[in-house]
Amino acid sequence: MSIVKKVGIDGKEVLFKASAAIPRIYRLKFQRDIYKDLRILEKSIGEGDEEHSNLDLFSLEMFENIAYTMAKHADPAIPDDVEEWLDGFNTFSIYQVLPELIRLWGLNVQTDAEAKKNFALQSGR
Repeated sequence: MSIVKKVGIDGKEVLFKASAAIPRIYRLKFQRDIYKDLRILEKSIGEGDEEHSNLDLFSLEMFENIAYTMAKHADPAIPDDVEEWLDGFNTFSIYQVLPELIRLWGLNVQTDAEAKKNFALQSGR
């Protein structure tokens, strides 16, 4: 099961998709763990206040890679190159988009956890 969400970026509606495939796709493309990277980004962005966040260039690159992975998963027509996809935007604010992606990922994880509980009840375990 997957969850799709539209997020407005630079006047465009961009689809993002979260599913069980995302950690694998992200790991294969970027050789990184999406769970760890999302945790790092959540801590770095803090309360979403640009002046008090701890974001560095590496964090911004992680964010762009996560956003790209979820967007490409939702729309296979997106270019295969992250930079080419990012070139389609004038602005791409981590402070606006990251909280939406974290919520989307949280909904996906929550949905998976509920499904496992219901399955256990249905199977009589």
